[in-house]
Amino acid sequence: MSHDEDFNLSSPGVLAKYQEAGAIAQRVMTALIGECVEGRKVVDVCSLGDKLIGDETASAEKGKKSDKGQAFPTCVSVNNCVGHNSPLPGDVQAFAAGDLVKIDLAVHVDGFISTVAHTIVVGQSQEPTSGRKADVICAAHFALECALRLMKPGNKNTEVTQYIQKVADQFGVSPLEGVLSHEMKKHVIDAPRVIINKATPDHKVEEFEFSDNEVYSVDIVMSTGAGRPRDEGVKPTVYKRNVDSTYQLKLKTSQAVFRDIKTKFPALPFPVRALDPKTGRMGITECANHGMLTPFPTLFERGTEFVVQFKTTVLLLPSGTHRLNTFPLPFVRSDKEVVSPDIKEVLARSTESPFAKKAITDGSSSSTTA
Repeated sequence: MSHDEDFNLSSPGVLAKYQEAGAIAQRVMTALIGECVEGRKVVDVCSLGDKLIGDETASAEKGKKSDKGQAFPTCVSVNNCVGHNSPLPGDVQAFAAGDLVKIDLAVHVDGFISTVAHTIVVGQSQEPTSGRKADVICAAHFALECALRLMKPGNKNTEVTQYIQKVADQFGVSPLEGVLSHEMKKHVIDAPRVIINKATPDHKVEEFEFSDNEVYSVDIVMSTGAGRPRDEGVKPTVYKRNVDSTYQLKLKTSQAVFRDIKTKFPALPFPVRALDPKTGRMGITECANHGMLTPFPTLFERGTEFVVQFKTTVLLLPSGTHRLNTFPLPFVRSDKEVVSPDIKEVLARSTESPFAKKAITDGSSSSTTA
């Protein structure tokens, strides 16, 4: 058995690890959705999310030696902010009624990762949200539903990208450039095989076919604008260690910070907020400048635009395509709808394998829908 086979969904116990991580992510996200109310500070919700993940994973796998915890820090990005917004203590940004809020986080149990992101409308009344907010929410939702149905063994990643664009066109919005849905492996949140959210001459990925027992973090991000995020000078607050990079750090502060990172976050992303408040920012700078850390930039669409994100972990099991998480959608009403026969045909498909019933009957698969 190869190393990959030893840790994929065909291995005993691996599916249960993913499901446990997904269940924790579900509970944490559900709690955070309720915390996004008018006047609440964004940084407080991010800090709470990280604490809840820590509390939940501390109780997982009780009595067993297991590596578990946060796989991506809680990020809360409002309106035109694209993502990776995980502020430092003291940040004053607070939610306002009507804000379009994206919550993004990930959990791992023994290195098996569940990623999730959801979009809500702050202070939504009994009346549906309409206009461009409704259009972009609908587009992101239906694009994710198409992706789930297209991710089957033998189908190609490029077909998923094509349908993300087709759905965006139905609602007059744009898929965001630069967004990738990565295959995931044990302790690896960004394996090389990816689905690109929007293919352009400058952003293309290698074509491949999906196979059984693969796991993907499917990330759909849509914008009411042009879909070209830009840097507005906000310093990154989320980083990931480059395990293959080495450099002899000069500053003692940087050396101490990097030792802390290697101990607490050896392979997965982390927030600067989790480091020593006195030395963290200073130490991060030298590490990042010499390629030992990769930043996750906080980018923006134009100020009048809205960005929506829906993300879930997708398991390609022999019984079909299974998602680990789902949450109630915002109450919206768009004056646009899916009219394309091609998209309607995809949406009408089942996510189950046509061979699932036979496999279960034959005793060759014991998987159930997550």
